[in-house]
Amino acid sequence: MKKDYYEVLGVSRTADKDAIKKAYRKLALKYHPDKNPDNKDAEEHFKEVNEAYEVLSNDDKRRRYDQFGHAGVGSSAASGGGGQYGGGADFNDIFSAFNDMFGGGGGGRRGGSPFGGFEEAFGGGGSQRRRASVGIQGTDLKIRLKLTLEEIAKGVEKTIKIKKQVPCKECNGTGSKTGATETCPTCHGAGEVRQASKTMFGQFVNIAACPTCGGEGRIVKDRCPSCYGEGIKQGEVTVKVNVPAGVQDGNYLTLRGQGNSGPRGGAAGDLIVMIEEKPHDLFQRNGDDVIYSLAVSFPDLVLGTKVEVPTLEGAVKLSIPAGTQPETMLRIPGHGIGHLRGSGRGDQYVRVNVYVPKDLSQQDKDLLRDLRKSSSIAPEAHSAGGEKSFFEKARDIFG
Repeated sequence: MKKDYYEVLGVSRTADKDAIKKAYRKLALKYHPDKNPDNKDAEEHFKEVNEAYEVLSNDDKRRRYDQFGHAGVGSSAASGGGGQYGGGADFNDIFSAFNDMFGGGGGGRRGGSPFGGFEEAFGGGGSQRRRASVGIQGTDLKIRLKLTLEEIAKGVEKTIKIKKQVPCKECNGTGSKTGATETCPTCHGAGEVRQASKTMFGQFVNIAACPTCGGEGRIVKDRCPSCYGEGIKQGEVTVKVNVPAGVQDGNYLTLRGQGNSGPRGGAAGDLIVMIEEKPHDLFQRNGDDVIYSLAVSFPDLVLGTKVEVPTLEGAVKLSIPAGTQPETMLRIPGHGIGHLRGSGRGDQYVRVNVYVPKDLSQQDKDLLRDLRKSSSIAPEAHSAGGEKSFFEKARDIFG
């Protein structure tokens, strides 16, 4: 997903043109390819900075960006939906926008540019023509979906409401009151403008997205007053999300075409659903298994018993064998979480611990004191040190 243009330049949303220009100058110099040879990260930053400046330095584009986000300027800052300085953009576009800052004639678009020669230096020369965009794709959306362990165990279908950009109903998404468009008179449908200049080093050519149509090659006639000719408006829709069993916190689902609608009939972006797992009051997750801690009284551990324990699908009976030791893990097969890949489910483990009461009656205390006198209750009676040796036993027998 594209970064916010204001964040890219490090300015506030209320920044004036001078602040934007100053921030751009600083970052453009910092990430300029000449200063960062063979540095792909710097090159990507340089593209992002130029794209952000291309939009925020233009009043109309900035207004549309503030209202509609990236979808509102998709045609202005991009050709083919990839961003003017990302995806299919070449260095001609980058240096054209870079020249807007450093004073090439006519703002770097129509006058002689000291950077214009990069097109011929890198073999541009008109062979890599921009193509007018046919419908700018809308931007992606990202939402978080909180799920309980019970929902994750079996999978669930959730119906959620999301706010996103939808086609304008007034103009059916065309951006025009009548639905009519016409070929851009500036670029004649090419979606780009070129400016050649002659210098002592030869002829240089500047290529940039057409400022009139924003690279689309066509312009809207009779702009819709409801959407200002963009063909999209902010709205709310209901979406169904089918979540498979076994997902984990941090997993995500991509719903194609459920993101923001594109301007003037462009394809919609995607909806990315990030899974967030809610903490459970009873169970601890371990992969596709779940663990439940059970407190059992000392007599029940010694004598054995049957107890009812909760699972993700309801309570079940569990047998605790006589002589079960604390921290023993008892397994309940198939009562865990469904496998995300493949059939079957994990298991539930019950961690058995001894319950130690704090408040006892006098009668209970007396019973425990009597029990404590029993030789079979004391742990030392069952340890190696508490058992008589062979020589002691022989002495008892033979005197």
